[in-house]
Amino acid sequence: MKSYPFGSTSVSVPVIGQGTWYIDSGDRKAAVAALRRGIELGMTHIDTAEMYGDAELVIAEAMAGQRDQVFLVSKVLPSNASRKGTIAACERSLRRLKTDYLDCYLLHWRGSYPLADTVAAFEELVRAGKIRSWGVSNFDADDLAEMLDVAGEGKIACNQVLYHLKERAIEHAVIPWCEKHKVAVVAYSPFGHDDFPAPKSKAGEVLQQIAKAHGATPRQVALAFLTRKSTVFAIPKASTAEHAAENAAAGDFSLSESEIAVLDRAFPRGERPRSLPML
Repeated sequence: MKSYPFGSTSVSVPVIGQGTWYIDSGDRKAAVAALRRGIELGMTHIDTAEMYGDAELVIAEAMAGQRDQVFLVSKVLPSNASRKGTIAACERSLRRLKTDYLDCYLLHWRGSYPLADTVAAFEELVRAGKIRSWGVSNFDADDLAEMLDVAGEGKIACNQVLYHLKERAIEHAVIPWCEKHKVAVVAYSPFGHDDFPAPKSKAGEVLQQIAKAHGATPRQVALAFLTRKSTVFAIPKASTAEHAAENAAAGDFSLSESEIAVLDRAFPRGERPRSLPML
């Protein structure tokens, strides 16, 4: 599994991690098995959020006895992102996750509380040893610039954003901004939200051809394309151990420049939208 420095932090994180949105809505035993298999195969970056129902409880069960192997991330809701509210939310997540620290803690999206208040809480949590770094989610380039003005260089570890073959808006401004300021980009819903290219569609056939050349699957090719830059990480969700193994294998190969060019034409990024897409 390839690993890269996680933004401005000194931590090396695997390029493919594990998302957990809706992981609590299916077979819990299978979900725990999927997360554990992912950890075994090097997908030690596990992402969750207080918004994700009982996902934190599922993760706690899955990582029991191996917390030190996991790069654990959770998020605070904007409605809780006051200085006191952020600290309280973090402490709730820690209890649910049965751990005493998070490797990274994110503001889920921008809300009504001043960014300065949330940053002050994040920094207080760092000093207390409850989080090791912090970042944001669903921030466009102008939001990131505003956060940078508040926090200063080297503080924003990552920006977690929607990114998949059919939604490449972040390539216009977000990825370049993050590269300039050493902020990791984490792609959520990297297969789309129930919208992965159909095998018999023109673009889907391109995926199939490249996958066949690598002895891989179309989803592995999609992940390899999204993480073609060392600043971009992906956190696909897997509901079974078999799906986790498929995702993990995507971290072991790279696409050629010609294959990237073919995929770029098959899945054009389009014009920059007025607002950043998010789920």
